[in-house]
Amino acid sequence: MTHLNKLTIWYVTLSLDTLPDIRRLYAPNASFKDPFNDVIGVDAIEKIFVHMFNTTEHPRFIFGETIQQEKQAFLTWEFIFTLSGKEYQVRGATHLHFDDAGLVTMHRDYWDAAEELWQKLPIIGTLVRWLRGKFSAIDKDKRHH
Repeated sequence: MTHLNKLTIWYVTLSLDTLPDIRRLYAPNASFKDPFNDVIGVDAIEKIFVHMFNTTEHPRFIFGETIQQEKQAFLTWEFIFTLSGKEYQVRGATHLHFDDAGLVTMHRDYWDAAEELWQKLPIIGTLVRWLRGKFSAIDKDKRHH
């Protein structure tokens, strides 16, 4: 089983109980960056996931396409969670670097916070949708969904 397979299985089965296994998958000085976080160190990365479990209900990951070449990988995913009784879905992608032992040394998530999260929220969503429409070069009736 590849290191990437071990990592994706961990994410698919991620819970507060399996979270400590992060130390078998991420290097001690690994970096992690997404639209809301930019940290170094496995302890800081673990705190991001603890925060995820404390602020969302039923968080889970579903993986799509995966490309791996030597010590790098790129994969697409869906993050699904419930917040205040409503289910949300965020689509994104992750770029990973592995060390010689197969531990993650760099984890960079790419996703559009405005499209995938903010515009779906009740109050801020109205403003984000208005702004997206205002700055779009394409008529809203002709956009591809």
